[in-house]
Amino acid sequence: MTPIFKNETSKPTHEKIDLSAKEATDGLSFLNLAAYKFVALGDLHGRRKQLRRLATDLKLCGTILISPEGINLFIAGEEENAEHFLQQIRSETCFADLNVKKSWTDYQPFRRMLVKVKREIIAFGIESVRPEIRTSPKLSPEQLKAWLDEGKELTLLDTRNDYELELGTFDGAVDLHIHHFRDFPKAAEALPSETKEKPLVMFCTGGIRCEKAGPFLEQAGFKNVYQLDGGILNYFERCGGAHYDGDCFVFDHRVAVKPDLQPSGAKLCFVCQAALTANDIASDKYQVSVSCPNCFTTKEEQQKEILFRRRKSIARLAENLPGSTPYENRRPMFVARQYAGYKLIDWLTAMHQGLDREVWMRAISANELMTGAHYSTASVPVDADTILSEGQTIAHVQTDYVEPTVNGNIDLLYEDRWLIAVNKPAPLPCHASGQYCRNTLEYLLSQVYRPEKLLLAHRLDAATSGVVVLSRRYAVAGKLQQQFADDTVRKTYLARVYGHPTEDYFQCDAKIGREPTVAGGRAIDEQGDEALTEFRVRERLADNTSMVEVFPRTGRTHQIRLHLAHLGFPIVNDRLYAQNEIPRNRDDNAKAMQLHAWKLSLVHPVSQECVEFEAPLPQWEAMLGSDKDTND
Repeated sequence: MTPIFKNETSKPTHEKIDLSAKEATDGLSFLNLAAYKFVALGDLHGRRKQLRRLATDLKLCGTILISPEGINLFIAGEEENAEHFLQQIRSETCFADLNVKKSWTDYQPFRRMLVKVKREIIAFGIESVRPEIRTSPKLSPEQLKAWLDEGKELTLLDTRNDYELELGTFDGAVDLHIHHFRDFPKAAEALPSETKEKPLVMFCTGGIRCEKAGPFLEQAGFKNVYQLDGGILNYFERCGGAHYDGDCFVFDHRVAVKPDLQPSGAKLCFVCQAALTANDIASDKYQVSVSCPNCFTTKEEQQKEILFRRRKSIARLAENLPGSTPYENRRPMFVARQYAGYKLIDWLTAMHQGLDREVWMRAISANELMTGAHYSTASVPVDADTILSEGQTIAHVQTDYVEPTVNGNIDLLYEDRWLIAVNKPAPLPCHASGQYCRNTLEYLLSQVYRPEKLLLAHRLDAATSGVVVLSRRYAVAGKLQQQFADDTVRKTYLARVYGHPTEDYFQCDAKIGREPTVAGGRAIDEQGDEALTEFRVRERLADNTSMVEVFPRTGRTHQIRLHLAHLGFPIVNDRLYAQNEIPRNRDDNAKAMQLHAWKLSLVHPVSQECVEFEAPLPQWEAMLGSDKDTND
């Protein structure tokens, strides 16, 4: 590549400048350079380094885009430095005839200097359009003004984006209503067929978009296509504002210029990029860097949009549950001090009393038990008699592992910056345990919210549906969890139970043991933890079941299920505590355990306001229908 600049230390020299234009800008100290050229370029990364070094040394700000198809730049700096940059870049043969638009401002219109390598200097996406080889004929601003003065029949086509047109355009110009130049080809297809026969004059801000739009239209069958040479800015410079209504949007801090090429005073919304009028700026919906009347939404609307997007992501994930696709499952287990010196098989059966010794022996024979770092594929299989040491890691490695089917239809109820609330379906475990690793509430939500680390504030049994709250920030996780630990969270459950309680209001304060039973549940134990649950009967049903509202005042494991079973009213389809009550040959819709975490209220850890979440009633409650006909 020919060097872009030949002598960085040489004193800048200037090309001749039109004195009338310079005199009109007295007092303005920053020279703005806008230029583009379609030309085949190579060694883009080397060229980028040279351009960036030159621009930085000269204290210029702005943007330079280079690609295999050419260069596009808009930069500004002190006049002497900007002229020196232009001299140096024109010293390269391919840029010797670079056509530059100049303007002056009394401030630096750019914040920083960017030099980027792109696939295209103006994104269009049509490979057959090659402006460096051929463009449409250019029409001078003077000629266009003459045609418009005489009322010549033609089509004026504005190729700019919709937010640019809001500030101004030529009288009678066609607006394609596009938000990005990539949308131009599809929008142009909708032009009336008669426009293909008569003259069509395209225009944009500085002419670069027309360099691609023109050849595309010619390929599409338009016969008399012209592009306004130098775009609107060149027209302003040569013809003023004749036949043009308004200002011209520009892509720098000036936002827009008037036909005399001076800043119009318009502002830009940095959120939606809309140009703002004086009325927009005066609106209470305008907040700098937050919103404007064009993009302002209420908190309720924002919440609705957020929930809509999240729900779509969750629904896609539920269609292909990650744990239902075969994968290698590595589960680490750590040897505690009290098990140091145990044989592997004895430790496994002691740690997992719900699994038979034979199950573990089969896993050991299949080389599924490994020692070493649990994330390492270089782990070594161990046999049943291996003596364990304190802190040792044993991984249970299962290849082509598929987890049991779950209900992944999670419903997002609420979201803000600090926490979320969901309606957990059933069956779905809250966190990894037993046979479940990926088909869990925690893992599924982590895929939707990544890279965030969501933290459960509390838990529900896999077979229980309803409200679950999770923290999005470590700063609030402890505050939320403390509310649950202090039993200050108000919870209301719905349960369908076997039998008809004699009292409409009743309670249970039986203590609950801390140690799990052989079946993995809990038991009533006078030496256990204090527990209190209150109940109110809603309906006594004809099939000898009842609908009950449940108010747990403490939060022990399996508290509601165990207390109801202890009182003689176990929950319908509770496989652990109501085995003797579950009728055989029930249809599939009745197999879900009928316990639902209906409502939950707590103090928001940031706003300190009381917030309440309510999960829609479950399907089994809605299916009761005409059974709700007794109230004895």
